Amino acid sequence: MTEDSSSSFDLLHEKVRKWIWREGWEELHYIQEEAIRFVLCGRGDLIISAATAGGKTEAVFLPLCSQLVDKSSTGIDVLCVSPLKALINDQFRRIEQMCEGLKIAVHKWHGDVAQNRKHKVLKKPSGILIITPESLEALFVIRGHQIGRLFGSLSHVVIDELHSFIGSVRGRQLQSLLHRTEVATGRSIPRIGLSATLGDMGLAAEFMRPKGGPFVKQIQSDDDAQEIRLQIRGCVVSGDEAQLNGQNEDVGDGNLKDICAHIFKVLRGSDNLIFANRRRDVEICADILRRLSEDDRVPNEFLPHHGSLSKEIREEAEIRLKDKSRPTSIVCTNTLELGIDVGNVSSIAQLDSPPSVAALRQRLGRSGRRAGEAGIMRLYVREEKLTPKSSVIDRLRAQLFQSIAMVQLLLEKWYEPPQADALDFSTLVQQTLSVLAERGGGRPLPLWKLLCKGGSFDKITQATYGDLLRAIAAEDLISQASDGTLFLGDKGERIVNHYEFFSAFKTPEEYKLISGNKTLGSLPIEYPVTEGSYLIFAGRRWVVVAVDSQRKVIELTPTKAGKPPMFGGHGARVHKRIRSAMLDIYSGADQFSFLDAKSRKLLLEGRQNFHSMGLARRSVVQAGEDVLLFCWDGDQSIYTLLLQLMNEGFRVEKSNFVLSIENKSEEEVFNILEEILASGISDEKYLASRVRNKITEKYDHFLAEELLTIDYASKFLNSNGAKKLVESIVNHHSG
Repeated sequence: MTEDSSSSFDLLHEKVRKWIWREGWEELHYIQEEAIRFVLCGRGDLIISAATAGGKTEAVFLPLCSQLVDKSSTGIDVLCVSPLKALINDQFRRIEQMCEGLKIAVHKWHGDVAQNRKHKVLKKPSGILIITPESLEALFVIRGHQIGRLFGSLSHVVIDELHSFIGSVRGRQLQSLLHRTEVATGRSIPRIGLSATLGDMGLAAEFMRPKGGPFVKQIQSDDDAQEIRLQIRGCVVSGDEAQLNGQNEDVGDGNLKDICAHIFKVLRGSDNLIFANRRRDVEICADILRRLSEDDRVPNEFLPHHGSLSKEIREEAEIRLKDKSRPTSIVCTNTLELGIDVGNVSSIAQLDSPPSVAALRQRLGRSGRRAGEAGIMRLYVREEKLTPKSSVIDRLRAQLFQSIAMVQLLLEKWYEPPQADALDFSTLVQQTLSVLAERGGGRPLPLWKLLCKGGSFDKITQATYGDLLRAIAAEDLISQASDGTLFLGDKGERIVNHYEFFSAFKTPEEYKLISGNKTLGSLPIEYPVTEGSYLIFAGRRWVVVAVDSQRKVIELTPTKAGKPPMFGGHGARVHKRIRSAMLDIYSGADQFSFLDAKSRKLLLEGRQNFHSMGLARRSVVQAGEDVLLFCWDGDQSIYTLLLQLMNEGFRVEKSNFVLSIENKSEEEVFNILEEILASGISDEKYLASRVRNKITEKYDHFLAEELLTIDYASKFLNSNGAKKLVESIVNHHSG
């Protein structure tokens, strides 16, 4: 890089410029040019959106390091919040390498970091601290009296992988912690968000700086012109999944064998990431691929990676993928979706339709990270073999059409916007207990002002917060002194003093799986495991030799038989934009160059069935004694309509975008839809009150029924959306 090639380059500290020269950079990316000028001028909050490997980290830390080179302080200067321990470890290595010759201290802080390293930070805080939200929470609870000293000289907060926090309980927790940090330091601290997939920059800005979104500077990369080579491969499966037992070597499960055989053929000998939406599929595929390697008498290149595996097994896979001396492919869930540096991979494989367009972009971005290289993805879509008993969803080939819609929206650079309406009472309970632990007590009004009026729970009124305090007081989470001061109750003390308190999300109780002296990982405790049963885990086959219910430990030994575990979990909600795109594909005639021959046949089949059912001109169809409603909308609106119909006395089931109403005629259903339009959709709170189990988050079971109902409605229901859905169904029918 020449000295006159960049005006922003000249603004950097001389030592930082020398680091750039040593790295052999020829030029700065657009986002780096813009961010350097903005940060060094100290103008405020900033969001940077650029593709994976687009230089976002350097865009922020080049100017921040320039500010820190000659600075002497008595506290942390830059706080970087990151969603994953593995991502922190990776960032730590990258940023430490940048700061090596600048005499800027870089620290990482999460549950796996040794205590002596943490004590050094507490004793002499300085430089850059990279931390998870849970560890930041722990600092407030355990070291609350030190927060002012630790962060008194904080110049910036960096939020990495910003999109992973938006619309989640973790994101709400992070918002609250950042606000509490500013209250503790007595000033506003500039925030910088980094992400590769932001659906709505305005909503992302509002998330990062509540009530200040319009004032957040937005920088979007103009270098995101990566060539994409993507193919959707169709696979027709029988639907007769083999039942596994101790003598059965076959895994079955919907022709994953055929898909794995293709993966083995085209990916062996190179480095790749193979994404599955379920941990169970990760285990099945890793097992099949290992056995294919054994059958061919070649080294196994395929390793599993998911959240239930031990840290050691996950890190072994990551290290091996970085080692370019031997080819490695990792079968994984979203654990490798974010920006952990596993080096450049040749391609991506995706089993079934991805959970979202944002996830599709994030996963595709893991390949083709070198200049001039294309991002390559093979998307395998499984569809059931049709029989006279096949469901309408199977006949419409819904998985294929959803996958095509997601690819089309990806090419349009559209991603799902965050959900901004959830009240998150569970997280508010946690933050209330956290503040009381940090300060030793507090009064109701200041607590409401801190957490709600001026904090991240700004939709919560003072009266509603009072109801929440009374609810958790009745559960002995808090108590109140005669002067009105609140403090932790006995149960609250026990909750706060347990390490699981620091996470706002619910973590299931689990068994530890061990073989000899090696920990393999964990399984949800509700998964039925008995001595002598078989298991596929960590890509290998095991027999259970002992179950210790007291210690919650399962001992395994290798065997030839095996059965994939059921890990649980819920599918992602589909956005209305995806369903609208699906309807356009059904109605259109485009052939899509990214489909293989089998997918093209399935596309034609889905369209033929769509038209044979008359769905181009109507959305209400009689199917025997039942009526089908075709709802080309998002899951939130569809679910609201489902509850409305159930409230009208109908028996209704949901399958993807179809509501099936039992024992009704088309005329009866159409009449009730017109009545709903005339009278309006019922109040969301009323509909939520009809739901029997509304406990979805960690501290929901401490809430009174009234609060649970309000919270549930804010998360899962959308009356306005449901009304528009009914209007579209009726208008479509009338037309």
